[in-house]
Amino acid sequence: MCPAIAVNAPVGVMDSGVGGLTVLKHLTRQLPHEHFIYYADSAYAPYGNQSAIKIQQRCFAIADLLIAQGAKALVVACNTATAAAISPLRDHFSLPIIGMEPAVKPAAAASKNSIIGVLATTGTLQSAQFAALLEHYGHGVQVVTQACVGLVECIEQGQLDHAHTIALLETYCQPLIAAGADTIVLGCTHYPFVRAHIQHIVGPQVTLIDTGAAVAKRLQQILAEKNLLQADTETVSGNAQDEATSLKPVFLTSGSEDTQRVMQQLWQIL
Repeated sequence: MCPAIAVNAPVGVMDSGVGGLTVLKHLTRQLPHEHFIYYADSAYAPYGNQSAIKIQQRCFAIADLLIAQGAKALVVACNTATAAAISPLRDHFSLPIIGMEPAVKPAAAASKNSIIGVLATTGTLQSAQFAALLEHYGHGVQVVTQACVGLVECIEQGQLDHAHTIALLETYCQPLIAAGADTIVLGCTHYPFVRAHIQHIVGPQVTLIDTGAAVAKRLQQILAEKNLLQADTETVSGNAQDEATSLKPVFLTSGSEDTQRVMQQLWQIL
């Protein structure tokens, strides 16, 4: 129990940019009565080609900002940031902190031919966390990894349907198709924004997996364990219920006005 933290305090969600919006959508669906503050660190995106020290510095700065806003929990909605910074964040801060990880375990379980592909950033694929995932859950399956250099930048600019973005996706999906992968992990929170294009490229027979829904369920579980879960609509009525169901996330960014515009644009299509 965290008596010093108000139940109606917000949950802070951080990402290197706009990708974590895909996780935020799962969070708002799973927990529609919670307040969320989302921070896109777009001025420093992408994290995938930065050092672990630099990523940790940014995550600590954002965590301080979100906690100053009254956050009762933090969601690190970025695979690369989780790999680089989740342990030091948890060591330093006492509030609940939930991270991401590529869905190797569910992909291995879902695969029928035991060949899974992973699309991710270079930072994620080179991390000790990812190596540990392969060690724990990669036995008995062939894991084909593909670093998607430049893809995050396209999505950050809202270029979901541009020819350059689709060309990158075709290039990065081809090795996974050639290897025979029947299940592909979307190992970066940006990638669900181009999920339809990926599915078209790899074909309907290939299963795509991301971890947004699992993170939302984990946050709900932890908030309940800490007695920090906001009451659901069944416990309120009238105007209070209307207000609860109409909660909108607060969007913050280190980026420009263009980032705010892209965030609003992408949020509307989720």
